[in-house]
Amino acid sequence: MSNKGKHLTTGEFAKLCKVNKQTLIYYDQIGLLSPEVRNEKGYRFYSLRQFELFMVIDLLKDVGMSLHDIKQYTQHKSPDSFLTLMHQKKKEIEKMRQELEAKENLIQTKIKLMEEALQTDFSKITLEYFPEATLYLSRNIENTSDEEFVEVVSDFIDELYVSKLDTGFPIGVITTRDHIIKGEFTNYSYLYIEQPNAKEGFSYFHTVEGQFLVGYHIGDEKTIGHTYERLIAEIERLRLSLGEFIFEEYIYDTVVVNDKEQYVTKIMIQVE
Repeated sequence: MSNKGKHLTTGEFAKLCKVNKQTLIYYDQIGLLSPEVRNEKGYRFYSLRQFELFMVIDLLKDVGMSLHDIKQYTQHKSPDSFLTLMHQKKKEIEKMRQELEAKENLIQTKIKLMEEALQTDFSKITLEYFPEATLYLSRNIENTSDEEFVEVVSDFIDELYVSKLDTGFPIGVITTRDHIIKGEFTNYSYLYIEQPNAKEGFSYFHTVEGQFLVGYHIGDEKTIGHTYERLIAEIERLRLSLGEFIFEEYIYDTVVVNDKEQYVTKIMIQVE
């Protein structure tokens, strides 16, 4: 403590604020936070009252407010303007918290799916019961050109981002029984993403609960027809019939592997 009564030197005030002296000197230079007293030798002294102002400046900086905007506030301080500013920042923090929670949920979903994938035998074909699922669909993509397909994918991803419909589940594709019967295994009808907690105000597709034959294609989609042939043979062996829809989702893609031959696609065929 200096000999100026209740005033602190720059070093003492910097230690109290847990910053270096250069930060305080810079704040003084730009007129953001100047020492309360400056003696004839040019030494700076701060009062304890200024500690609260420093903490508010630091808080505002932490929540993304620029030093220029903070300075504008400090030059026009009033109880009303302080209260308005605090309400504004509270709303911004609430929005940030919601966005972080949404990202945490995305990451948690991806962790769960990848842990499940690591425990899966991709060589097996299984008959599984699936409950009804809610899906958000793209516009129809049947018989589209490569250029149109890319446009639909881009638009769909934009929709998910703008409407906050990305749930962390993979973007899948739907094809129909007729296309499979014709051998048109990559003539997809829609893109989709699962919506476990559907939001109001959107149109959704609801899958039919029931039995699905599940298999996995390993490799490039150019050879996916071979996997479909295996699955269809299994359907015939089990004396089942093709349902109306077939769903595909990437399990391993460019996010986790580099070689296309290591890609894994989950195929889920509705059966009756």
